[in-house]
Amino acid sequence: MEAALPVEEKPTSTVIPMAIIGVLFFIFGFVTWLNGSLIPFLQIICDLNEFQALFVTFAFYIAYTVMALPMASVLARTGYRNGMALGLAIMVVGILMFIPAALTANYLFFLSGLFVLGTGLTILQTASNPYVVMVGPKESAAMRISIMGIINKGAGVVAPIVFTALILADLGDLAHEGAGTMTEAEIQELSNRLIMPYIYMAGVLFLLIGLVKFSPLPHIDPEEDLSEGADEKTSVLQFPQVILGAVALFAYVGVEVIAGDTIGLFGKNIGVAHFGTLTSYTMVCMVIGYLIGVTCIPRFFSQQRALLGSAIAGCLCVLGIVFTSPSSSAIADVLIGWSGIPTVPNPVMFVALMGLAHALVWPAVWPLALEGLGKFTAQGSALLIMGISGGAILPLVLGKLSTSLGDMQAAYWMALPCYLFILYYAVAGYKLRSWGSK
Repeated sequence: MEAALPVEEKPTSTVIPMAIIGVLFFIFGFVTWLNGSLIPFLQIICDLNEFQALFVTFAFYIAYTVMALPMASVLARTGYRNGMALGLAIMVVGILMFIPAALTANYLFFLSGLFVLGTGLTILQTASNPYVVMVGPKESAAMRISIMGIINKGAGVVAPIVFTALILADLGDLAHEGAGTMTEAEIQELSNRLIMPYIYMAGVLFLLIGLVKFSPLPHIDPEEDLSEGADEKTSVLQFPQVILGAVALFAYVGVEVIAGDTIGLFGKNIGVAHFGTLTSYTMVCMVIGYLIGVTCIPRFFSQQRALLGSAIAGCLCVLGIVFTSPSSSAIADVLIGWSGIPTVPNPVMFVALMGLAHALVWPAVWPLALEGLGKFTAQGSALLIMGISGGAILPLVLGKLSTSLGDMQAAYWMALPCYLFILYYAVAGYKLRSWGSK
């Protein structure tokens, strides 16, 4: 394990550490937001309904819950830098598992590879998020995480476009008609298109292992930040702000994944021709939200105010999804029609706008939830990472509702309670320092 730097030897500049972590956040985004394009693709080649297709998100995000605490233990032994290198190596294994999955067009093989990918990302996220919080002043932590968010979601803009160009090009009507109209040979040829892109991805990640392993990334020991009162506690479970923060992140990641990964499926269902690139719409909206965070926190409003505004805006977007007509694209005409970007029906546009609405939830919750944890910061970080399991469970809930109701648009109602809990956390939950306190 790397030795912790004495306080006086810590770098005065955060540029190099932030640049290295920024590269990792780009990888997080590219791999994570490929799922939005992968879901309708696997629905075609594996002949799945909406509920079955959304097991892509379940397999990927449930790894965060299953592996968060074990990976925190690994980090305690390896330190941040070696742990990040290990996480990248695990991701290489997960990506290479897509090769036999594509050769057999076997859905369970794909899901297994996604779980291993999620495991590698778990250790990277567990190390990198508290690192970004602690590498500089607390009051600007949300701003630094917003910078990482821009990089992450910027990769999310690129990933669906690359996926569509390499994988979904020339599909024609097959994209909408599905496996039932394709011969076995056509399905296999389509599945095989995944192989070379994933081999390239594995190669890039292998090179990044060397970059992280031999980088000048300093080790930051969370026990150095023993905030007043933290040593009076005997368990991380005695900190309501982090427990409720994990629930808020569960709700947030659930709606984030719904906005990013179901938009393509929703668009496909209502006949949007360019459904494979729709995840990019959500990611662009999230980048805009993160830019607001970078420029405005804490200069114009606090992390708590950002969280409050995100929750309210998210509630309004859900109402827009449910109550607007798929036969009209008036909102998209106004917002993006002038840009030359293909417009989309109003409900799809509101799904994309969810990205703008909740962009600042993640960067705001982390510093609010970790404040005052001191020596429990690493355990608190692991609990917050476990909240990412919302991305596994809540999209499945939407998929089940969609299948049961026969109406995917109406199923988006389930996102409203998620935003309401985030609203509670922004108003009162983050203030609690002991159970039963007001």
